[in-house]
Amino acid sequence: MILLLGSDEALLEGLAQLLAGVGQRVAVARSVEEAEEAASRRVPLLLVVERSPFAVQAGDRVARIPLAPGGAVVVYHPSLREPSGAVPRALSRATIAELELPLERNRLAALATSLETRAEKTGRLRRDTPPEHRI
Repeated sequence: MILLLGSDEALLEGLAQLLAGVGQRVAVARSVEEAEEAASRRVPLLLVVERSPFAVQAGDRVARIPLAPGGAVVVYHPSLREPSGAVPRALSRATIAELELPLERNRLAALATSLETRAEKTGRLRRDTPPEHRI
């Protein structure tokens, strides 16, 4: 699953439709609490987080959202705004890309597909694969 966390409803809806169109399961959260709840039901492989003042302040909580084995974080900022604040250190360790959306939406779709393929090939998405057989 891919978890989108941000404040721009139109952008999140467009990203959710794009990712669903390439075969991804997507959940949308508009607050850290919603993201934590969604992650407790199904652990995301990819967490896509808006780089906004709110997300920067809640960075430690966002960094504690569990990811599936082999999971990663993508930080984005909307095309019409400059990025605000630095990405919190705890969150930056798991970040594989920082994107300007929706301009780089195809790159996001490619990253999501690549991450899922890598996790499948290494056996990280299969619950029945013993740890000693995972790459």
